Amino acid sequence: MDKKEFCEFYEQLLKAQLSVVRQFSGQTTKRKRIASKGRSQIDLTEDILKSADRPLHVTEIIIKAREQFDAPIDRESLVSALTKKVKKGDRFVRVAPNTFALAAKSGQ
Repeated sequence: MDKKEFCEFYEQLLKAQLSVVRQFSGQTTKRKRIASKGRSQIDLTEDILKSADRPLHVTEIIIKAREQFDAPIDRESLVSALTKKVKKGDRFVRVAPNTFALAAKSGQ
């Protein structure tokens, strides 16, 4: 097991332990997910791009969605949705292959 695998394993172990502690204390483990409940992956992507204030590759968007909102996003689904928005001229622009920015930020 290399260092990265060990860290990922240990992170998952700690998350599971925290979940048990929260369950016994009456706290919910879904705090972040509740905040993003009902929000589309496009809305989450828009928030991520606003906070990043720069274009991001789809891979970065997916990582940030998981970290910030505890929201798993399917890569192909996100690329398809963003591509449709770009073609409509709605909110997003493509600045490089699989790299997107908010339309208002594209001139920077």
